[in-house]
Amino acid sequence: MGFWKLGFFGILFGAFLFSIDAVELRRNQPTERISGSSAGDVLEDDPVGRLKVFVYELPSKYNKKILQKDPRCLAHMFAAEIFMHRFLLSSAVRTLNPEEADWFYTPVYTTCDLTPNGLPLPFKSPRMMRSAIQLISSNWPYWNRTEGADHFFVVPHDFGACFHYQEEKAIERGILPLLQRATLVQTFGQRNHVCLKDGSITIPPYAPPQKMHTHLIPDKTPRSIFVYFRGLFYDVGNDPEGGYYARGARAAVWENFKNNPLFDISTEHPTTYYEDMQRAVFCLCPLGWAPWSPRLVEAVVFGCIPVIIADDIVLPFADAIPWEEIGVFVDEQDVPKLDTILTSIPPEVILRKQRLLANPSMKQAMLFPQPAQAGDAFHQVLNGLARKLPHERSVFLKPGEKSLNWTAGPVGDLKPW
Repeated sequence: MGFWKLGFFGILFGAFLFSIDAVELRRNQPTERISGSSAGDVLEDDPVGRLKVFVYELPSKYNKKILQKDPRCLAHMFAAEIFMHRFLLSSAVRTLNPEEADWFYTPVYTTCDLTPNGLPLPFKSPRMMRSAIQLISSNWPYWNRTEGADHFFVVPHDFGACFHYQEEKAIERGILPLLQRATLVQTFGQRNHVCLKDGSITIPPYAPPQKMHTHLIPDKTPRSIFVYFRGLFYDVGNDPEGGYYARGARAAVWENFKNNPLFDISTEHPTTYYEDMQRAVFCLCPLGWAPWSPRLVEAVVFGCIPVIIADDIVLPFADAIPWEEIGVFVDEQDVPKLDTILTSIPPEVILRKQRLLANPSMKQAMLFPQPAQAGDAFHQVLNGLARKLPHERSVFLKPGEKSLNWTAGPVGDLKPW
């Protein structure tokens, strides 16, 4: 890059920091809460007293023994299925009387089958889920009353209950047929996609709250990084020709801004990653193989304005978190104009987004802490389930009535688990 370009960007960033400094853009800005009937008003709702959940007691081979075999499952981004189970066992919404339950929960750890590198393998998941459903439908009468319409399952795979990490194959598989009537609690969210059914509850991926807490820096630290990103731009191993991974959006970020001094972007993952996010104004949250990633959680928790680059994404708890107010949305095709888009945002708009992000309830809603805390992601899931009550009469089947096809799906899924 020529010296004149570096000089231009230096002047531009200096002017930006000056305008920000004029309105005291710091990490200790006062918080702001959205009022009115918009999203944000229900973040602090208390689900206790609004619903009752019955937790099926399954043989340990469906959950605890799997975790004992590989404790790494507690730390990966799909761990919400484990922590949701633990939370419900001691939650005030749990009932031991299934006759008074509004919802039924089946604790199956379908993502806890990891490669040596720690990547989850979804290939056994459909058979495992089918086996669990066969078990509860044989031993309890409640599944058969609705064929799962008053049951919810946590399915935090890349593409939810489609159970595959590659989108084309996930679309080909579709949602496991036996889960077509159930409510799915999943990280995957994309409008008009076969792997997201109506009525699903989209949740954030798991990010370790305690680990992030230990990396907090002083509140008065200025945000001296304009745009920050760490991660892959290309996935040569799985997409050697390029263009398919992240639909080319990450590659476009690198090709257009690798030499731009406003952009602190790299494939390296430094030990100061969390601290760096707290020093940044904007944090890029582009799609990868799936539209979501833990960066979204990290950005909100660390008060870094998330720049969401994932067309048609359905964001976590969208009925409670005012994403349009706290984030910046950039179409994938507009990635080459990122610098213009971000430098054009007025300082007062940035300030308001930061004040909203500084609201503790906003951060809390994105986390699965141990132990659980009021307003956290566990409670947002319960609030989402409570808002779906009461169940319509149509979900209850007449005696002998069936709607699900137990033999549908790939032949391999029908084999015993």
